[in-house]
Amino acid sequence: MARNAEKAMTTLARWRAAQVSDTGKERERRPYLASECHDLPKAEKWRMQIIREIAKKVAQIQNAGLGEFRIRDLNDEINKLLREKGHWETQIRDLGGPDYAKVGPRMLDHEGKEVPGNRGYKYFGAAKDLPGVRELFEQEPPLPPRKTRAELMKDIDADYYGYRDDDDGILTPLEQAEERRAINSSVAEWKEKKEAYLHGGGEDPSQAQEEEEENIYAVVPDLESDEDEKQTSEEAHQPKFIAHVPVPSQREVEEALLRRKKQELLEKYASESLIN
Repeated sequence: MARNAEKAMTTLARWRAAQVSDTGKERERRPYLASECHDLPKAEKWRMQIIREIAKKVAQIQNAGLGEFRIRDLNDEINKLLREKGHWETQIRDLGGPDYAKVGPRMLDHEGKEVPGNRGYKYFGAAKDLPGVRELFEQEPPLPPRKTRAELMKDIDADYYGYRDDDDGILTPLEQAEERRAINSSVAEWKEKKEAYLHGGGEDPSQAQEEEEENIYAVVPDLESDEDEKQTSEEAHQPKFIAHVPVPSQREVEEALLRRKKQELLEKYASESLIN
């Protein structure tokens, strides 16, 4: 490898030294930290330099043919310059200059829309169409508005509760046809029994119907005497009922009411010791 003295004697090094000697000073470099600059005009100059670099890289990132990796690198560089610009704006404000964070224009893309981003990281140009980035900006469809209770109850009528299911014109004719069929079947069966009885065979259908409708609640008492027999013959045609639970008498009801009244008076006026 060449020594430093040999490097200094190269054509490029001599040309650079001659250029610096002609201008009288070497080109000043931007400080790495904004807090190292305490001159307001210089801070303004470095801020404008960063803005020009951002504009240059934003113009480059519009080309989608650069490839995914180059586009991602350019987008990272732009975001880095944006953070650096924010540091210089803070330093300018601390030095007594204007607050560019409030009065400065918003960051817009080539379509005039505000640059979208997530938590401070912004995407420019072709970076918005990269895989995994496009999904970040897709807006979900809005949820349908919730209906109020009045709107839900507005369409509820008798049909909702099934009160008019028979008015559909389908069930009623079917029920009528089934009813006519059942009536005709019962009448035909009764006529067959009647004809069989008239021809000397079978049982009278009218008597059979009376036997079927016998009163199941009628109770026939034991016949122990003539008076009981007479009374039974008079009351045989009247239905009698059997109580399946013990029915208290009027006296028992009055005694129960009296005990309840006494208990209420004791609980209201007597002390606990007296009650005990």
